Amino acid sequence: MTVYLDLSALQSVPVANLNRDDLGSPKQVRYGEALRIRVSSQSWKRVIRHGVEQDLGEKAARTRMVPVKVQQALKKAGWQEELAAFAGAQVAASAGKKGIGTEKAGHTSVLLFLPEAAIEELAVVCTEHREALKKGLEAQEMAKEKSKAKGKEAPGQLLPPNRIETILKRRTASIGLLGRMLAELPDANVDGAAQVAHAFTTHTAEPQRDYFTAVDDWLGEAETGSGHLDTAEFSAGVFYRYATVNITDLLKNLEGDAKAARTVLASFAEHFLLSLPQAKKNSTAPHTLPDLAYLAVREHRPLSLAAAFETPVASDQGGFSRPSRNALDDYARNINRLTGERNRRFHGHTVIDPEEKFTGLGQAHTSYHQLVEAAADAAFPASGTNAEGQQ
Repeated sequence: MTVYLDLSALQSVPVANLNRDDLGSPKQVRYGEALRIRVSSQSWKRVIRHGVEQDLGEKAARTRMVPVKVQQALKKAGWQEELAAFAGAQVAASAGKKGIGTEKAGHTSVLLFLPEAAIEELAVVCTEHREALKKGLEAQEMAKEKSKAKGKEAPGQLLPPNRIETILKRRTASIGLLGRMLAELPDANVDGAAQVAHAFTTHTAEPQRDYFTAVDDWLGEAETGSGHLDTAEFSAGVFYRYATVNITDLLKNLEGDAKAARTVLASFAEHFLLSLPQAKKNSTAPHTLPDLAYLAVREHRPLSLAAAFETPVASDQGGFSRPSRNALDDYARNINRLTGERNRRFHGHTVIDPEEKFTGLGQAHTSYHQLVEAAADAAFPASGTNAEGQQ
């Protein structure tokens, strides 16, 4: 039996540009024949990941700069720049059977996702094989001089491929949570336990333009005008947000450690609710929180409530928050009827106005933290059963 934690939230965001397209405009989607503002899953997932890593104290990095970081670590340890750069390139070249390609700036040709502590481990491997690297660099220079084909001579793999691969394959909890794909090292792939949906406004919304100027403080008294003028785009609206965590897969990725899985799950849930993409934050400061959070622990399959907003909500007394909450409750109530409320261990909510009563969203809780703890308790019962309901 597979167990999931579904997380839904409604969040009103004022003037902001949380996630831009290639032209700098807020991203959009057409849903139910209505144009909405959209925030991509990657944008929100990144800030959630950083929050989880901070909670757990084990940072990971998604980067192409592993060779460069190894080079910098070796230079700091007293290596000559040329040898340090060669060693950094060898880390990529010695990964697995065929190595990972690098580009001119020393970056790998693909993104890697690994614990930050791996850089120190890779530097240690380079130090242990310093003589081999030094001879390899000398041989490469001689080959270049001889062939006069600078950069075309490959020295082969001078570091132990299995050891390099083991370091690059190492996991953190956030890697187990969000997954990793690396075609060059298939054994390093991790199927992520968490899925994050694109957020979108519950109502029709379009970008708006902002004409702005910047004043030059040192203009003379007789001079007029601005030092800079431009236009930018922003949006505002009530967003429906959804994510789900396959608790069974999370437990598997964490090698059956139920205590660690519960900690990771609770951290993910809290940061799902509390995080906000940081784009344009200095000029918009849109630091709001969800006014409704709904969590459900389900068996067999996850369930998004996004379809509650295929028909865009209409404003109520000039706002969209309250009608969005009511629309979500109405849809959830009908879904509960269709499913017979089966295959659900728990569902509950917390809302900005405790006087609002919802019949489709389970038990009311007073805070995000109380709601998250109740959901985590249902996902990992104290009776000794695991996330699959087995003893």
